[in-house]
Amino acid sequence: MHIVVCMKQVPDPESPPESFAIDQETLRVEPRGIPPVMSLFDENALEAALKMKDADKDGTRITVLSAGKRVPDAVMLKSLAAGADALAKIEGPDLDHMALNARGTAHVLARAIEKIGDADLILAGRQAADSNAGQVGAEIAAALDFPLITMARKITPDSGSILVERVLADGYEVVKAPLPCVVVVSNEVGELRYPAMKERREAKKKPVSSTGPGDVGAERIPEAGAGLKGLEYPAARERRCEMIPGDDPARAAKTLMKKLKESGLF
Repeated sequence: MHIVVCMKQVPDPESPPESFAIDQETLRVEPRGIPPVMSLFDENALEAALKMKDADKDGTRITVLSAGKRVPDAVMLKSLAAGADALAKIEGPDLDHMALNARGTAHVLARAIEKIGDADLILAGRQAADSNAGQVGAEIAAALDFPLITMARKITPDSGSILVERVLADGYEVVKAPLPCVVVVSNEVGELRYPAMKERREAKKKPVSSTGPGDVGAERIPEAGAGLKGLEYPAARERRCEMIPGDDPARAAKTLMKKLKESGLF
């Protein structure tokens, strides 16, 4: 089975809030001096693929697919060190992740998957760690006319099909779909395994390819189906805390009641 895992690079979500600024002209949240990392939700998708490979090492191949203005090997090396077999990058000036909408991203990735040609299973994270849009996986399935299963917590191959445990509010259900298909993976799969130093060294020898959107038939990036009307940073609100004195709870309650009445809150 050839599994393609869609991976997005995002600004490190652990960065402090002051590292981000809003550009009111472009309606974008601009990171400042923040190193990119792999989206944590896409890491869940890669972990799901690696668990399938653990069960069938010789019969499973994993390709990580990423699109962006520039996709640094240093960022994606972690995916190869964790156990992916190859990295395919689609790079170009029109693929800036801050400007590329979900529809455009899915279009480029779908055309790249068609170019790869033999993908049996396409995995995507439940949402991007920066936009939280959660649309690309479904858009890829629509673009390729493949079946789609969302919120997967476990995936098991089953003779040309897959069995997927799909997370529900009160448990899970098991869904079966023929291959090829697209599965959006839930974070219940678990965090991406941590590669050892030896695996990080060996990852540098694995194949990495880079092509432009025109090479995969995605010269024209479709416009977004919906656009932002406004983007604001909520103003900080001043809060004060006052300890209510009292020799016992009853006197403290009377003092609190008096203050609430004086402030007009009661």
